[in-house]
Amino acid sequence: MNNFIVELGHIALVSALVLSVYQFVIVFFKNEENYIIIPNIPVLVFSTTLFSFLTLIYAFLVSDFSVDLVSKFSHSSKPLIYKISGTWANHEGSLLLWILILTFFSAICSSLKLPERFHSLLSSVQGLLNSLFLSLCIFTSNPFHRSTLIPNDGLGLNPILQDLLLAFHPPVLYIGYVGLSVSFSYAIAALINGEIDKKWAALIRPWIILSWVALTLGITLGSYWAYYELGWGGWWFWDPVENAALMPWLLATALLHSVIVLEMRNELKAWTILLCILGFSFSLLGTFIVRSGVITSVHSFASDPERGLVILTILFLSTAIPLCIFALKANLFHKKTEINFFTKEMSLIINNFILVVSSFIILIGTMYPLFLEILNGSQITVGAPFFVASLSPFMISTLFFMGIGPLIYWKKNSLVHFIKIFRYPLLFTLLIFLFFITFLNLPLMFVVSFSLSFWLIINIIYLILDNTNILTFFKKDSKIKSLSKYHLAVCVAHIGVSVFAIGAVSENYFNEEVIESVKPGEKISIGKNYLIFDGITQKMGPNYISEIGKLTLLNIDGEIITQMFPEKRLFPIERQSTTEVAIHRKISGDLYAVLGDGDSSKGYTLRIYYKPLVSLIWMGALLMAVGGVFSLIANYKKRQIHQNI
Repeated sequence: MNNFIVELGHIALVSALVLSVYQFVIVFFKNEENYIIIPNIPVLVFSTTLFSFLTLIYAFLVSDFSVDLVSKFSHSSKPLIYKISGTWANHEGSLLLWILILTFFSAICSSLKLPERFHSLLSSVQGLLNSLFLSLCIFTSNPFHRSTLIPNDGLGLNPILQDLLLAFHPPVLYIGYVGLSVSFSYAIAALINGEIDKKWAALIRPWIILSWVALTLGITLGSYWAYYELGWGGWWFWDPVENAALMPWLLATALLHSVIVLEMRNELKAWTILLCILGFSFSLLGTFIVRSGVITSVHSFASDPERGLVILTILFLSTAIPLCIFALKANLFHKKTEINFFTKEMSLIINNFILVVSSFIILIGTMYPLFLEILNGSQITVGAPFFVASLSPFMISTLFFMGIGPLIYWKKNSLVHFIKIFRYPLLFTLLIFLFFITFLNLPLMFVVSFSLSFWLIINIIYLILDNTNILTFFKKDSKIKSLSKYHLAVCVAHIGVSVFAIGAVSENYFNEEVIESVKPGEKISIGKNYLIFDGITQKMGPNYISEIGKLTLLNIDGEIITQMFPEKRLFPIERQSTTEVAIHRKISGDLYAVLGDGDSSKGYTLRIYYKPLVSLIWMGALLMAVGGVFSLIANYKKRQIHQNI
């Protein structure tokens, strides 16, 4: 019975490919019946893909070890949650999840009320994308491939992936990656159709916001998972796979602001289209980095030259063909407009430039070791020092211009008006800067970053006061009004950026690390506190053996603050061990303990970190995502109002 269900899943996957090819080519056969059929095909593609994905989950749930994927990434004794999430904890299963989201978005687009010709072009582009990824899945990465010899049990799941965040991090991140395929499809359809205007921008904007929110949440979850699971004390390693997620996020951020200019002012058409193409292309580049194995990463799947070549081909086709169409349709962008420097448009353009340049700097740093190895066989690593040094000036500039944009007009602003708005925020920021430099003797880059983070917060507060009429409350006929949903979204997201920046620079400049070998009863000092090592106990987990260290945290007066329990887990089935950190969290900072090797006679190695304000990093990122959700809601309500008029 199990074999039959799995075979049905395989047949459904092949059917999805056939239907996707039909979805792509039907637009070339012009008749009225086709326009009636077109909206139904993506729904069928999604339905067959969903069935296929559910059968794969079923194979994991019942431990069907005749399926090669199940035997390699599961075990009969695995907890239920890890059997389910193990479905996408590998290349083949995660690719099928990617395709499921891709076909789901295609099905949603098919239900939208769009002009007939544009709708058919959009469906055709999405059909082509579906076909390419389904072909990759079926011919090089078939999740239903059978084992020749059926084992009695599976090899189990990599212990570091046996974590609850694994159930959420990949799907959320894939929604962001694949969401950019929708803006990509809209851009290609608009280029071919020859209509790029405010209406098109209004249609595409919700998809961009959705992608951006999902990428923000996905990267945040991944960063937090690495922080508490990998045990090295950091939250961002500038690993190639981390960079592969950050580049599309930067481009999606630029696209999100560019499409606002297009919707509000009917400007930046060519730039917005180009960002749509680049955003999805960089998502595919990230897919290539993760799934080809050509670049070494703790996050990447095993090396496979064949599938790497296929992904590279998809990347080339998805970039080269759209850019050729873009060049051929250059006549759509002949209109030249002059943008005054003191305008909202200009601040958005400058930030767009900064974000795009930053993404290309990350691209160079990520790919340079690979190109160098191909050219002369040299193996080098480009790490955090390069990225921090090269990106810091751009990120600081971003904070400055983010503080300007929301407060100025779309139309021309006079220099006098500009000075009137920003004289007090600038003065207050300058006072903060001088105070930190003069009295606290802190590093210059920290002070600049910290001051500009407060510059952004000050300007957001000013925006709130101005838009609610609180600043003019005592004037005649002035009434307090509520903040618009659009401005609420801007305020929350931008405050999120400043909170993130404060957390990131504080952790970077003031973190402390102590590594010592201690025996039971001995203590380690860190900051104004100290830890007493009370010894080791052993415990049996559901599928692991745990060695737990007990630490008592005391303040300078000898008062007990809390107890911490870092541990090491041995997974007998996988024959691997993991480090489980202990974290004492406070808003002022985290105390982070890692248990190393040792024994009671020689002592155990303990690594203790103090991470000041590190929680602000994820708090700020979550605020950004919440701001994006508010923007999505505001956009939806705006469209509802327009439809009712």
